[in-house]
Amino acid sequence: MQVKDDKELSKKYNEFVKSVTKENNMWIDMLWAFIVGGIICSIGQVVGDILKNYGVGEEHANSITLLVLIFLSAFLTGLNIYPKIGKLGGAGALVPITGFANSVAAPAIEFRAEGMVMGLGCKIFTIAGPVILYGTLSSCLLGIIYWITTLF
Repeated sequence: MQVKDDKELSKKYNEFVKSVTKENNMWIDMLWAFIVGGIICSIGQVVGDILKNYGVGEEHANSITLLVLIFLSAFLTGLNIYPKIGKLGGAGALVPITGFANSVAAPAIEFRAEGMVMGLGCKIFTIAGPVILYGTLSSCLLGIIYWITTLF
């Protein structure tokens, strides 16, 4: 008796999930990712070109462009606009620098009501922390390997 009830309950649950789950069209999702990612990259290209046209050296222009993209991503996250862009553009909105800035800013905004230390301070790196940790660790290890290989 219990097995039959469990199977019926499972069937009803699966039907419910199917009824509320949005059907995705992979081709449309890829198109939106391409468009959103292209727009983000185009904004970066325009900012860099404007800076270079005003006499900023290429290296400095590239650094300033990254800072502008990071600022815009964090600012739009604070205004709750970037999550909507991410929902529309999917992977296209995860262009590395803007997606990373969003992943740092979002938890900080979400937990700000818990205070500066326990909210902002503790939660700001919940997603980005492992990226920073393992990025730093792997670069140190690769630096040591490079140093050892140059000794020979």
